[in-house]
Amino acid sequence: MENGTHYRTCHLCEAMCGVAIEVKDGHIASIKGDEDDPLSHGHICPKAVALQDLHEDPERLRKPVRRTADGWQEMEWDEAFDLVADRLHRVRKEHGRNSIGAYLGNPNVHNHGSLVATMPFLRALGTQNRFSATSNDQLPHMLASLEMFGHQILFPIPDIDRTDLFICIGANPMASNGSLMTVPDFRGRLKALKGRGGKMVVVDPRRTETGKLADEFHFIRPGTDALLLMAMVNTLFEEDLVNPGHAEPWTKDVDLVRLASLGFTPEAVSDQTGMPAADIRNLARQLATTQRAALYTRMGTSTQAFGGVATWLAYVLNILTGKLDSTGGVMFTQPAIDLVALGAMSGQNGHFAKRFSRVKKLPEFAGEYPASTMADEIQTPGEGQIRAFVTVAGNPVLSSPNGGRLDEALSGLDFMVSVDYYLNETTRHADVILPPTAGLERSHYDLIFSMFAVRNTAKYSPALFDAGEDTRHDWQILLELAHRLEKKRKGGRLPVRAEMGWRAFKQIGPDPILDMMLRAGPYGADIGRVRGLVQPAIDLVMDILPERHPLRGLAKLSPLNRHWQDLPKGLSISALKQLPNGVDLGPLRPCMPGRLFTRDGKVNLAPRRYLRDLDRLHAMLSAPPADGLLLIGRRHVRSNNSWMHNSQRLVKGKERCTLMIHSQDASRCGLQAGDSAEVASSVGKIVLPVEITDDIMPGVVSVPHGWGHHRDGTRQSVAVAHAGASINDVISDQQTDPLVGTSVLNGQTVKVKVWRAERHRKLA
Repeated sequence: MENGTHYRTCHLCEAMCGVAIEVKDGHIASIKGDEDDPLSHGHICPKAVALQDLHEDPERLRKPVRRTADGWQEMEWDEAFDLVADRLHRVRKEHGRNSIGAYLGNPNVHNHGSLVATMPFLRALGTQNRFSATSNDQLPHMLASLEMFGHQILFPIPDIDRTDLFICIGANPMASNGSLMTVPDFRGRLKALKGRGGKMVVVDPRRTETGKLADEFHFIRPGTDALLLMAMVNTLFEEDLVNPGHAEPWTKDVDLVRLASLGFTPEAVSDQTGMPAADIRNLARQLATTQRAALYTRMGTSTQAFGGVATWLAYVLNILTGKLDSTGGVMFTQPAIDLVALGAMSGQNGHFAKRFSRVKKLPEFAGEYPASTMADEIQTPGEGQIRAFVTVAGNPVLSSPNGGRLDEALSGLDFMVSVDYYLNETTRHADVILPPTAGLERSHYDLIFSMFAVRNTAKYSPALFDAGEDTRHDWQILLELAHRLEKKRKGGRLPVRAEMGWRAFKQIGPDPILDMMLRAGPYGADIGRVRGLVQPAIDLVMDILPERHPLRGLAKLSPLNRHWQDLPKGLSISALKQLPNGVDLGPLRPCMPGRLFTRDGKVNLAPRRYLRDLDRLHAMLSAPPADGLLLIGRRHVRSNNSWMHNSQRLVKGKERCTLMIHSQDASRCGLQAGDSAEVASSVGKIVLPVEITDDIMPGVVSVPHGWGHHRDGTRQSVAVAHAGASINDVISDQQTDPLVGTSVLNGQTVKVKVWRAERHRKLA
């Protein structure tokens, strides 16, 4: 790698921050924010600086390893591929295709190579027992988008750079940089919002880093957000504040929503939510009467017992107050590579509940079962029992509910393989680990998070470092395994044409595919004067072909579509290489109703599955108080899930894996500053230091997500030295949102008491 400054997008979280990496003599000399990045404008968080730690980590695996009686042994790649393909094929042949399970972790969505290769790999596995981080995260948003707008990843994004009121419920963008709202430098954008006379309101069980900057803050009891949001809907109708604005002609079933909100008055929900009725009414009025306003919800509202209904109602509120597809409200992106339109063109809008899991009968979403049932499917005998397992860039032992049970389940498999470069709490159970190259050793284009960004941009970064001949990218690993599995399934040989296809796919890799999608997208090829000759033919295609015809879909995506004619043109990988800082494609812009993918071309405001779930919500109004303290998670700007704790830069300093508890509850539990507390539930116990604070609502305690690096057999010494405790060791995998299947990660009850090491040593 040449000395000098190289520009990239940080791939370690949702923010897409631009970084300037100074390289000297083949090593990283410094990492700074890229002042010329069109989205982040020089902002970076601590995770970006830790890119160096991850790249240079001596404990990162670089060659395949196999578990033996004498410990882990390195293997050659061909030997490893043969072993894995043979064992997986044997399990499938003996026990059926669903005897293999697969789990995809969060880092896959930051990696365009992995995204391109994942589907061929999953098709080759052939299993229906697929899982991912989705059901522990954003699944309610995907279902609401599918039901209301016709596509599972068509998310309305807050136009925060032009809004005058930002209402944030169950989210902490100061720490997350905006999950499902890619927003680097949230602090700077909030300062600009307030500078133009705007306001931020935060509703949360904890006064988060975001809550501390709010102009108005309200505590809310965990798991009751749907009651709050329904009471806001009730207020809009009661006070004649409903006005969908320009969305009204293509929005249906407003009256059904009005009927559904009857009975959910602010007074009726006040006791359960912990919010005064007057505050609820005022919140609804502010949203309705502020022309440029956006309501945003995230993990706190998604991963709870009513996550499905709460997420739907947040969308409903934005629509009823005229904020959908409106400047300063919530808008749809128009990314350079439009996966929404590409998916719809091929009939891949998404699907839900086409089948149900074997043990708990939980619904699939987009072909995946909820992660909370993985242990069930491994440990429960019978046809379809998982006997072999594949993980790709995931650590579900720490990131899924009842991690202790999943830990035990993985240890009993016939075979397990992990595509990962760390020997962590999950991969330690693998028989073979296949380590891919690290982020700086491969090219990067953010396919997924460009679709959630608060501004349309595009940026391509070549690999910064040469990975070396004896390494493999994750896409190479997945395609090689898929190819070998397909050959075994076909008896050892593939037809000539299929064999040529596999070889070509493995040779060209993901970047030419990326280039093709850029050129064919709305910012793609600029044909200049020829447009005048070609445009009439394109217009004819748009006019005469059926709405769902593939050619019509291509025409809609094409840069020749008149709707995109004023957008910048000429994007390709070669063009982006000439613009290493990235290119600004402009602010979010109105695009409805043409962006809708529902059958009738209208927003489905009242999907029947949500209306059917309202009896359960109504019963909550008279539910008895919880027997115990309500547990919520939390995130820190120096952490992202479970996979970044082996960086000394990120874990150094004040201990962050603590139990946050209100002073009243601490006194009642006999806890004092400096104590350790035992947190217990029906599935397990954890011990961690106490942090007494009035920034958390009485009756609520908080433990951060992603810690618990104390299990034997891992090879992450920095993480082990800062082990912490896993919140998922006390979260039950039996509690899910029955509507969606999402794990209930916020709002489960726990018991808390003082833990004294001396007493426990005597008892032992």
